[in-house]
Amino acid sequence: MIFVKTSDINFQENFEELLGRGKMDMAHVSTIVGNIIDEIKLEKNGALKRHIAKFDHWTPENDSDLKICTDSMKEAYEALEPKLKSALHLAYDRIKVYHEKQKPKSWFDDEANGTILGQRVTAVDSAGLYIPGGKAAYPSSLLMNVIPAQVAGVEKIIVCTPTPDNEPNALLLAACHLCGVSEVYKVGGASAIAAMAYGTETIPKVDVITGPGNIFVATAKKMVFGDVNIDMIAGPSEIGILADESANPNHLAIDMLSQAEHDEMASSILITPSLKLAEEVQIELENWLKKLPREEIARKSITERGAIIIAKDMDEAIKLMNDIAPEHLEVCTNSPFELLPAIKHAGAIFLGHNTPEAIGDYVAGPNHTLPTGGTAKFYSPLGVENFMKKTSIIAFSKKAIDEIGEACALIANTEGLTAHEQSVRVRMSK
Repeated sequence: MIFVKTSDINFQENFEELLGRGKMDMAHVSTIVGNIIDEIKLEKNGALKRHIAKFDHWTPENDSDLKICTDSMKEAYEALEPKLKSALHLAYDRIKVYHEKQKPKSWFDDEANGTILGQRVTAVDSAGLYIPGGKAAYPSSLLMNVIPAQVAGVEKIIVCTPTPDNEPNALLLAACHLCGVSEVYKVGGASAIAAMAYGTETIPKVDVITGPGNIFVATAKKMVFGDVNIDMIAGPSEIGILADESANPNHLAIDMLSQAEHDEMASSILITPSLKLAEEVQIELENWLKKLPREEIARKSITERGAIIIAKDMDEAIKLMNDIAPEHLEVCTNSPFELLPAIKHAGAIFLGHNTPEAIGDYVAGPNHTLPTGGTAKFYSPLGVENFMKKTSIIAFSKKAIDEIGEACALIANTEGLTAHEQSVRVRMSK
């Protein structure tokens, strides 16, 4: 892994490498993804079945085989161990309460001359949620995508998830039942994104597609954007940690590995003014790695994409972290709220020694679908507004058009748009 001081000669070169961590070689897969999308648009279910046979190693015999029956979801839910069922309910309730506070409201404003201006906020008609199911299944991702859509008021919600060897994940099915989702399809990858974007005989076309995925999923979302809306182009998972000498190196090491165990492309970056802490974390990383069931994945991630940076002070550390704009940012100091005003860019900020990133993945309440690869500089976490749209409301009285119509007509005339000008003037008093 990168272990470097900001005073080192090669620091800038190493730091530039970190800033480019989120770049995905979409050009390498764009032809493949483009062909998949074209085949889905042309052949619909026929192409879906062929893709499932190729990538998930089972062949649907009938169109109905693409859909998971609600009875199996209910059975999976009822078979849950009581403590796990309770944990899922706790997560559901906390996530719902948080997102209900996000819901924007419509508003109207009356002016003295009879003008009424406003904004109406309504839900999209339909949403398609992609839930990964390759290296691992993520019921938590289902909750994080379904709940804001439900709070927004989306009438039709469908889910697509890959099922290798035609074996749906039982916990994911249980989460679907808990959320009241009835349309779940056994389709993954770029094929699922294309199916939700353009529709097939079985899978309906939707208005918005959300959810994380691999480079094929991300590329497909980028390609269909415009025909449907999407949440963001999400890359590999990442964590940034700002810490001082008050932090526990054992805790920081396992927090870094909580992202590294996701996949080999994940990145974990610690920036601290304390050389002693940095060296201790490096030792603890190795101690923890030996204990992890996913050691091979986590070790490759930490080795190839991990970094520990020793800054001259916390001000410099924060500046560097703002440049990185991490998906998750832990602030492990005794007074984290004092640093908060200086932190400009992060998908989610975890404040204090007792707030590990993992708590946000499951039960804290805020959404864990977050911008990656530095896009936190301009993207926001997934939320209720991703499933809603705003419509401007305008109503002018005769008095209002007489008062300000001349200004409108003048601007239209200046732009050379005569019909615009006259459509206002014909309504004005002579």
